[in-house]
Amino acid sequence: MGDIPGQVAQALIERGVLKAEQLARAARTQESIGGRVDLALTRLGLVAERDMAAAYAGILGLPLVSAEAFPSLQIWPGRLSAVFLRKARIIPLREDTGRLVVAMADPFDKDACEALRLAVGTDPIIEVGIPGDIDAALVRLYGPPGKDSAAPASNAASPDHWAADIQYLREHGSEAVAVRLVSQIIASAIHAQASDIHIEPFDGSLTVRYRIDGVLSAVQAPDFMHFPALIGRIKVLAAMDMGERRKPQDGRCLINVEGRRVDLRVSILPTQHGEGVVLRILDQTRAPLDLGLLGFGTELRAQVDNVLRHPHGIMLVCGPTGSGKTTTLYAILRQLQNEQTKIVSVEDPVEYQIEGVNQIQVRPQIGLGFSEILRAALRHDPDVIMVGEARDSETAHIAIQAALTGHLVLCSLHTNDAAGAVARLTDMGVEPYLLASTLRGVVAQRLIRKLCPHCRMEDALASRAGAAPGLAPETKIWRAGGCPACRNTGYAGRTVVAEYMPAGEVLQNLILARASSAEIQRALAAEGMRTLHADGLAKVAGGITSLEEVLRVSAA
Repeated sequence: MGDIPGQVAQALIERGVLKAEQLARAARTQESIGGRVDLALTRLGLVAERDMAAAYAGILGLPLVSAEAFPSLQIWPGRLSAVFLRKARIIPLREDTGRLVVAMADPFDKDACEALRLAVGTDPIIEVGIPGDIDAALVRLYGPPGKDSAAPASNAASPDHWAADIQYLREHGSEAVAVRLVSQIIASAIHAQASDIHIEPFDGSLTVRYRIDGVLSAVQAPDFMHFPALIGRIKVLAAMDMGERRKPQDGRCLINVEGRRVDLRVSILPTQHGEGVVLRILDQTRAPLDLGLLGFGTELRAQVDNVLRHPHGIMLVCGPTGSGKTTTLYAILRQLQNEQTKIVSVEDPVEYQIEGVNQIQVRPQIGLGFSEILRAALRHDPDVIMVGEARDSETAHIAIQAALTGHLVLCSLHTNDAAGAVARLTDMGVEPYLLASTLRGVVAQRLIRKLCPHCRMEDALASRAGAAPGLAPETKIWRAGGCPACRNTGYAGRTVVAEYMPAGEVLQNLILARASSAEIQRALAAEGMRTLHADGLAKVAGGITSLEEVLRVSAA
């Protein structure tokens, strides 16, 4: 491999960001086409650009410079060619006692270092920059490139890694700009722990936004001139119809980003100014499929465990879109999974693969909907059935019938609270007597942002605690601050606030009496049911979140 790649690989392994089998994969690939193996590691997505830059800086004893330190204006304008800077991936940073300070993506590139020395007439001071940050700064300072430049992206869906890797590096040795842009957008989103990427065309401009902790945040977007190529690259990755621009399309792909495999769900929607794209990042390493880690309290977990001990019946998980219902259902399935239990799930789409669970993807375009799959699944003798969503009357009726015939059914439902689930199912035509006899419990939930532990601040207005029903006046509460660790939002990560509606005699009588959602809510609150709002206030009292955040997602 050579001395330089060997040092880099060793540093990456010691940092825990590279595995021996990944190194062997890159080395085998690079031997077929030549070049340095450390460069192949990032191009194949096996090592994050940030980790590679840190390894370079550590080996050479150079500073690792962040994008915040990049200049707002060109340094030494006219002295250095933009074409050279792009090709060498160098950004001038500042002047220091007559010497030029630059950030380089590859400080081991001797040719680039020598060309830079000749261009400026003296030895430059070199620091190490992250390639994506350098590329973005070059576009900002020097405008978009006039021709294709580099691009590290990898579709790792093919099981034949070696052949696919060689083909990829050969095809993209010149590193087309669209490949680079897509890779940078996805890698930056994953580094920011975003759940979704929104790419939206407008009249002559392009907007890129990341959904982080449930809130959209705009980031630097590529030049609009690259939009057609960018859309094309995404369609290639997701195996979509390249020629179709008039109809919505859905797809998914598996890629290597920051040294791990990440599943992307892709949706393309035609808009007035072009095709809008939303990429859902399905990173199972960031989804703790455990009720406790998701934020469910001890009491609520015990109530759910009590339901799961029943051999039959139906349990509902409710909430609006994006409230974490599917993740909760996955956590329950993982808890139930064992050799003695056959589990079948019917989903649209299958978001995470769970070992030991028979997961079935709904395909309505070929007549394979929830109801059709459920009928077939019942003939496979399952013990537990998960229905991704009860969207229509037929699906709801089949799920109830399955619960009546000796199966434990888990199902998600779009309602605002637990009490609303009863009205939703009866509106679908489920007879109250069937619902009363099969319902075992209802969980309703929301996701709220957690306060950043590095910058949270004690709320000076302590009297506000007394103004919130459920919080004692002496309760110590916290508010959001803002620091680089949380991107100055004051929040980092999310947790669940939830309520549980037990299916006891009181609820059964209310269902049979066709009581309204409000009547059910009041009756069960009088019985001691803990509401979403009360669970949120408990997390405020525990210093997990702020009062403003709880009020944002729930009402007293």
